[in-house]
Amino acid sequence: MRVLHTMLRVGDLEKSLDFYCNILGMNLIRRQDYPGGEFTLAFVGYGSEAEGAVIELTHNWGKTSYNLGDGFGHVALGVEDIYSACQAIRDRGGKIVREPGPMKHGTTEIAFVEDPDGYKIELIQVKRQD
Repeated sequence: MRVLHTMLRVGDLEKSLDFYCNILGMNLIRRQDYPGGEFTLAFVGYGSEAEGAVIELTHNWGKTSYNLGDGFGHVALGVEDIYSACQAIRDRGGKIVREPGPMKHGTTEIAFVEDPDGYKIELIQVKRQD
């Protein structure tokens, strides 16, 4: 078994695609409208679905916002240089909600970005394998 995708419900698919593709640098892998069910699915990621997990953005037509609740935590992305990644996200109009730095009870460097629907995306500095 392996993780295939994480699904997030989004209120404005175009804003979400702009965030995930243009701000975080993911690729739109596929997009499909389902008129009978009145929803659209868009899959985004850094590689193909065969290579790794992706994010499924679900837009239910006519629904513009969701209560995120307190059960969802975040999606995490590994980055080579957390400081330059945050600056690039900021330069592209992304919202950094926790500046990069060591986590409170450890040494791993993290930061948080917020998508247009309020979902948190954690950036984690990956350790180099020298």
